[in-house]
Amino acid sequence: MSQEVKVGLEIHQQLDTRKLFCDCPSTLVEDEGATFLRRLRPTQSELGEIDRAALAQAERGLRFRYQSPASASCLVDADEEPPHRANPEAIEVILTVAALLDAKPIDEVHFMRKLVIDGSNTTGFQRTAMVALDGSLEVNGRRISIPTFCLEEDAARKVETNGSEITYRLDRLGIPLIEIATGPDMRSPEEVKEVAQRLGSIMRATRKVKRGIGTIREDVNISIPGGARVEIKGVQELRLLPTYVEKEMERQKSLLAIRDILLSRGVHPAEERIEDLTELFSTCPSKIMAKAIKKGGRVFGVRLPGFAGVLRSADARLRLGAEMAQRARARGVAGIFHSDELPAYGIDQEYVDKVRELFALGINDAFVLCADEETMARAGLAAAIERANEALKGVPEETRDPQPDGSSTYSRPLPGAARMYPETDVPPIMISPEYMDTICSNLPELPEVRIERIATTYGIHEQQARQLVREGWDDLFEEVANDSELAALAARTLTSTLAELEREVDLSTLDESSLKEAFAGVTEGTFAKEAVPDILREMARGKDLTEAVEALGLSAVSVDEARAIVAKIVLERETFVRERGPAAVGPLMGAVMAELRGRLDGKAASELLRKEIQKLLS
Repeated sequence: MSQEVKVGLEIHQQLDTRKLFCDCPSTLVEDEGATFLRRLRPTQSELGEIDRAALAQAERGLRFRYQSPASASCLVDADEEPPHRANPEAIEVILTVAALLDAKPIDEVHFMRKLVIDGSNTTGFQRTAMVALDGSLEVNGRRISIPTFCLEEDAARKVETNGSEITYRLDRLGIPLIEIATGPDMRSPEEVKEVAQRLGSIMRATRKVKRGIGTIREDVNISIPGGARVEIKGVQELRLLPTYVEKEMERQKSLLAIRDILLSRGVHPAEERIEDLTELFSTCPSKIMAKAIKKGGRVFGVRLPGFAGVLRSADARLRLGAEMAQRARARGVAGIFHSDELPAYGIDQEYVDKVRELFALGINDAFVLCADEETMARAGLAAAIERANEALKGVPEETRDPQPDGSSTYSRPLPGAARMYPETDVPPIMISPEYMDTICSNLPELPEVRIERIATTYGIHEQQARQLVREGWDDLFEEVANDSELAALAARTLTSTLAELEREVDLSTLDESSLKEAFAGVTEGTFAKEAVPDILREMARGKDLTEAVEALGLSAVSVDEARAIVAKIVLERETFVRERGPAAVGPLMGAVMAELRGRLDGKAASELLRKEIQKLLS
């Protein structure tokens, strides 16, 4: 097993119960409801410390607008009423998951407050409780430790960002989440995906978790030898987990290479000597510079002795400049310019040379520029310099946001222990041995047991059964698999057809009820099973079942109508049929299915064709 990387997972799964601290339904709605404004500030922990992540967030000076739809939120969500007792059903679900993973429950569960001031919680903190400890999972013969099982409330849903104001909707706030944290035991990108799939299957076994995009999120903690722990927070697409790990491994290796180059040059931390270069750039043709100056902003620059070639190398393998730009953007500026990427963006070589001359830079020296309102520009450059100096140590610990291509961008520093303090409004919950005995005597099927039963009961291949359980289609499959033929169709559709269709159309609108309708259409004889892919394609494009059938011309055909169509085809090819005899069935099936595909089952069409050929030859 490769030792090039250590990976741990934190999986956050929404529960399909009511909210954790009130009786509101855990549903997302389109209604905005009443709105109110808040600002949030960091508070000290019991030891008088302020968490570094919370402090970094507070420095952004954001204002938060909250939408409070009456159908999915209440005064508890708005932090205008104390929380109610923790939802007992949610407690039971997480204890069930803990038991399935051989964890030890806590005797007395206490909720804590976790400082969060990015606006996603109206209170400025998230309530979370440790419920069980020391579980484990076996994947491919390896034991993956699961040190903690927590129950917490989900955050509010971000609706939009408008300058320094962020709007959240409170429908998602308070939905119960299971947080399962593994140890740093995974040693390859693919193993990370396998562990996430396995844990997802076990949680779905409770039949009490939500499904769909946004209902399960993974935080991926990654480090390589010589690097540092970096958390990529909020990954939603399971298939991209290996890509996030691979790209973070590459990023950390690149940062270690940058560190080695800088140390070999004897580079010392750069000083924060920010100089006003507005006059120098007053006639620069750069539209970005001109726009900033016209709006009353200024252009500032700073020296980076010894940093040339690592801000962006010729092969783009080393990209410290991108890291610095992400830090600067976290302070509110649109971006920075650095000497490794210039001339560009309308900044000609003439201006590059002027800056180098003014700063008295040598061949290995670099510089960074920022054009914006003065306070913002200075703050952005200060953040960029701070990030440049961190490169002398290697890889900084930080939280990063996932991007759609599998890369990540800087979000904030890793939080520390200072963000946790006791919750005084929620009473503790006693977990008695008798209660655990009741839960343990009613545990659901484990995925491997379910896979074997489904394969045996419905006569499908074990690999199909495994995929159905792993991808969460097993409940739907069992609902529609009325007989062996429909079981085979449902298994094929859910494990293969949907993946093929996804290359052509967006399947996000194709929910379980749509799939059930399509399978019911086959059962009721509305269309043949061969038409299912075409039907689903049309339904994914926004049509209902009736409209899809009409668009494809799949109106039901009676046996007599079908027999007449087949007889006509046989008669038109009489010479060929007499030459080939019964062997003509195979060659003529194409012509028959061209007329009847989707309107008559292929087996029935083949039988009609065989009979018509026999009639002609007799």
